[in-house]
Amino acid sequence: MTKFVKGNEAVVMGALYAGCELYFGYPITPASEIAHGAAKWFPMLGRTFVQAECETASVNMMFGAAGAGKLSMTATSGPGFSLMQEGISYLAGAELPSVVVNVNRAGPGLGNVYPEQSDYTPAVKGGGHGSYQTFTLAPASVQEMFDLTVKAFEMSAKWRTPAIVFADGLQGQMMETLVLPDRELPKYDFSEWASEGTAKTRGNLVKSIYLDAAQQERFNRHLQEKYAAMAADAMGEVYLADDAEILIVGYGISGRIARTTAETLRKEGIKAGVFRPITLNPFPREQLAAVASGRKIMTIELDAGQFADDVRLNLAKAGLGAEAAGVVMINRMGGEIVSVDDAVKTAKEMLGA
Repeated sequence: MTKFVKGNEAVVMGALYAGCELYFGYPITPASEIAHGAAKWFPMLGRTFVQAECETASVNMMFGAAGAGKLSMTATSGPGFSLMQEGISYLAGAELPSVVVNVNRAGPGLGNVYPEQSDYTPAVKGGGHGSYQTFTLAPASVQEMFDLTVKAFEMSAKWRTPAIVFADGLQGQMMETLVLPDRELPKYDFSEWASEGTAKTRGNLVKSIYLDAAQQERFNRHLQEKYAAMAADAMGEVYLADDAEILIVGYGISGRIARTTAETLRKEGIKAGVFRPITLNPFPREQLAAVASGRKIMTIELDAGQFADDVRLNLAKAGLGAEAAGVVMINRMGGEIVSVDDAVKTAKEMLGA
């Protein structure tokens, strides 16, 4: 089945296909269509929609639902995402699966409703307290708003940690063709750890508190081992990079700009390629290193350099210190978008063309 929908609407469809049972949310531009769609479609399909009184309530309702073995989600934008950070830490600390969609708008503070990628750090590194991580995916199309929402639920259930779908205002509002798959609803059994109100799960205890310091450290080491194992599910996309002189790195909407930039440069005889991280955490470090060695690196991003710093870090950790030191960033902020013309100009300057 094919639909012509907004990216935000595709998120709701993805959640329903993934088996999400409950939506808790509070509307905020430019993510409001997700709440609107959930309010309409969840009850029609026997699922539950609750409009919470605020974003803090939303994320804590998710904690209760997840602790009872139910798949739930919420969606928000910058100011709301800030309010959810404590709750996301609690979800990670209790090892509970849940999905948060952040349709990034310009900040800090109230900012405006235009697109940015400035929530990179809290989305990828975790903005709450403690040494926790989330599984973070970055869609670049309406189709991926659907597909990666489905993937977010799968990865959250697999790794028992919150998953973030990190998009932006452009992706949420743009309309494209979406192909809906034929698939059965997944079946999850959380009875091993959830408190489902049954005799089988009577002994289960969902918590994130360890009053003994040694026990707390053992739990944290367990978490770090789990997060290291998540690297097996890292994903990235390579485009036109086999013979590239310059590698353009971007994710989400910036990844689309990177593709057009590379195509434009090639029409002018300059060999350019693209690497697009699909998972921002775990970062596809080895995949990036495999195509970055010996090449000039340029990032495209809608922030102050948070993503470029992460690219440098991952290149350095992969043993590509020279490439990391030479990373050049082209960026815009405040809701402005990097133009292909400006990206082409920067690439030419890097190559001395």
